[in-house]
Amino acid sequence: MSKGAWAAALCLRWLAHGAAADDGFEPLFNGRDLEGWVNVNCAPETFLARDGVLHCDGIPTGALRTTRQFENFILELEWRHMKSGGNAGVFIWSGPLPAPGQPFLRAIEVQVLDHGYGKSDWFTTHGDIFPIHGSTMKPFSPSKGDRSFPRELRSKGTNEWNHYRIVATNGVLRLSVNGAEVSGGTDCNWRRGYIALESEGGVVEWRNLRVKRLLPNRATPDQSAPDAEPWTCLYDGRSLRRWTATDAARRTWHPSDWTLRADAVPSEGERAEATLWSEGTGSSDAFIDWQWDAKSGTRTAPLVLRVAGGSPGPVLELPALESGLKDGWNRLSLHRNRDGVEVRLNNAPVGAVALPAKARYHMGLRPGPARVTVASPFLRDDDRTRRWFLPGAKGGK
Repeated sequence: MSKGAWAAALCLRWLAHGAAADDGFEPLFNGRDLEGWVNVNCAPETFLARDGVLHCDGIPTGALRTTRQFENFILELEWRHMKSGGNAGVFIWSGPLPAPGQPFLRAIEVQVLDHGYGKSDWFTTHGDIFPIHGSTMKPFSPSKGDRSFPRELRSKGTNEWNHYRIVATNGVLRLSVNGAEVSGGTDCNWRRGYIALESEGGVVEWRNLRVKRLLPNRATPDQSAPDAEPWTCLYDGRSLRRWTATDAARRTWHPSDWTLRADAVPSEGERAEATLWSEGTGSSDAFIDWQWDAKSGTRTAPLVLRVAGGSPGPVLELPALESGLKDGWNRLSLHRNRDGVEVRLNNAPVGAVALPAKARYHMGLRPGPARVTVASPFLRDDDRTRRWFLPGAKGGK
C-alpha cells in the first residue's frame, strides 16, 4: 500500500470512528452527582450518585425528574434491582409535580419490576407500558385495558443489568428490552414532558442513561406538560426534619412513606399545640393534598398559616370548606395576590386570607377531630410578588 493510500485509509477509519462516537446522544447522568435532575418529593438520600451509578433505595415512593422537557427522543438506560421483588419505573412525558392524592407524576410509565414481585393477568415483569394519573395512550397488542404487555419475556432477574431503549416520536412510544422491541402505544397525551425515575420500594440502580433528541417537535400546549416552577416539597417521606414540632406534634404526626398521618385530637387547644410548622417560608403559592377519615364530617382543611419574621405571629385560619369537598383526596392551593392569598379547593375558589404586603409565611399542618392523612405539602418561592408592590402595580392574577 502506498503512503497516500495508507493515509487515506487511516483517515477514513478515523472519520468512521468519529461518526460512531458522535451519534447524537448526550448523557443524562454524569456518574458523579445529580446535575440535570430534580428531586421532586423524596428524601435527599433516596437517589444518590454512587460508584458511577444512580442508586435508589426506594424510600419514599416518589420521583426524580430531569430539569428539561423532551418531546421526540430516544432514551437508553440500564437498570438492575438489588433485592428480589423490587418495584420502580421510568416516567415518559411526565409532569413536574405529583398528581393530586398521589406520590406519582402524571406520565406514561415504563414498568421496571423484578421477577420476584410475582405475576398476574394484569401485569408482567418484562416491560409493560401504561398511562398514569391523567395521561392517555392506545396500547400495542397484546394488551388489557390501556396497558401494553410485552410480546417477549426478555428482562433478567435480581442483580442483573437490563437494557431499555425507549423511542418516543409524535405521541408514539416503543420499548425494546435487551435488544428487541416488546411493547408500546400510540396517541399518547401528554407527548411532551419530563423524563423521570420512580422510587417505589425497590432498591434499584441505573447507569448509562443517555438521550438523543429527534425532530420534528410539534406538540400543542394541550399535548404538553406544564413547565416546572420553583416548587419545594416540605416533606421527605421519612421524618419531620423539615418541620418545627413540639412534643405534642411528634406524638400526633407519623411519617408513613409518602404520607403524613395525624391521630384525632379532640380539643382546639390540643390541636394548636400539635400543629407542625414548616421551617421553610414562602412568599408566593402553596398547596397540600389531604383526606379526612371518611366518618369525620369536618369542613376544615388541616392547614393554617403564620406570618414569618420575629416572634411567632398570630395563626391565620383558612375559610371553612362549604362545598366541593371530596370523600377521598382533596387538593387545597394558595395563590398569592396583592391582598394576600386566594384559597382554592380542587381548583375552585373558596375564599381568601389577608396577608401583609411582602409578607412571607410558614405553613402549619393542624390535626383535627378525626384522623387525617396529608401528602405533597409544597411551597413555591419566587419573586413574582415584587411587581405587585411596585408603584402603580395593579396586583397579581
